[in-house]
Amino acid sequence: MSSNITLFSPIQLGPYTLSNRMAMAPMTRNRAGEGNVPQPLNAEYYTQRASAGLIITEGSQIAADAVGYPATPGIHSAAQVAGWKSVTDAVHAKGGHIFLQLWHCGRVSHSSMLPGGKLPIAPSALKLPGQTFTYQGMQDYETPHALDLPEIPAIIGQYRDAANSALAAGFDGVEIHGANGYLLDQFLRDGSNKRTDAYGGSPANRARLALEVTGAVCSVWGANRVGIRLSPLQPFNDMRDSNPEATFSYAVEQLNRFGLAYLHVTEMGKEKPGAAGPAFDLGKLRKIWKGVYMTNGGYDLARANAALGANAADMVSFGAPFLANPDLPARLSRGAPLNTPDPATFYGGSEKGYTDYPFL
Repeated sequence: MSSNITLFSPIQLGPYTLSNRMAMAPMTRNRAGEGNVPQPLNAEYYTQRASAGLIITEGSQIAADAVGYPATPGIHSAAQVAGWKSVTDAVHAKGGHIFLQLWHCGRVSHSSMLPGGKLPIAPSALKLPGQTFTYQGMQDYETPHALDLPEIPAIIGQYRDAANSALAAGFDGVEIHGANGYLLDQFLRDGSNKRTDAYGGSPANRARLALEVTGAVCSVWGANRVGIRLSPLQPFNDMRDSNPEATFSYAVEQLNRFGLAYLHVTEMGKEKPGAAGPAFDLGKLRKIWKGVYMTNGGYDLARANAALGANAADMVSFGAPFLANPDLPARLSRGAPLNTPDPATFYGGSEKGYTDYPFL
């Protein structure tokens, strides 16, 4: 099957008509100010990239105890809401559309960064191997606190509150972060979820929290301004599942009932079968999903247009290419050379490697 649809074709996403099918993928950059407040430098960074059909911000923690890394923005304090409002105003002034990614890191954290030195939370008390970066440098991961059943409604409430804060900050919508080994993904996959209650065991139980969070966020925004990101084969943060096809087919099937703005699936991990569980054809999720399907995973112009033309996706998100090329849509449409990303400046620092990449 082929069509004339390309990256530069407009698309209807919920109530919005996007000028192209290129999304700027969410990318942690560790450049928030004191109190995890977005600052003018962040506004400049996002505004430079406003020609994306859709900007999806870096993950923003939904609560003070949801943080996982230093200098990452939040969406739970008045100062953070005001900081993000300056970002959304600037992006809108350039004609852009911007969604905030709602993030709870779960066990991917450290007590030194959490209120009162409390332990990170998780579905099960399974410690990650290795170390994490904190304000005091590299430290060993800790065994997380396994959430008790009575604690779970408060987590859902944090997502609802953060969704309200994102609305107050002027975003066009929100993306629920259900990927890359963070809290909702920890519940979804059986490598990290060993519960025996209503939130563990079967795919239906393990998907329960993600679905309840989605319902809470939709109650604030309306479903057509909410997306969700999943990473079925991503091994990052020691993630795996014994049957990812069954787990994620069920989750996507159930997510259909909301009528979301989009489903965002990262293909990371499919090139290393076995690392995160048995491989399966992610195209099956495309067939199950009834709405706008966004894919992500090292795409270039040719591969992206081939996927769109074959109806394998409706949108494609770009990470490092957007990081290094603020005018990526213009460069790709003209066949112009791309700036090379500098990995040394990906995480933390100043404007170097952040807002100083040249335009055409």
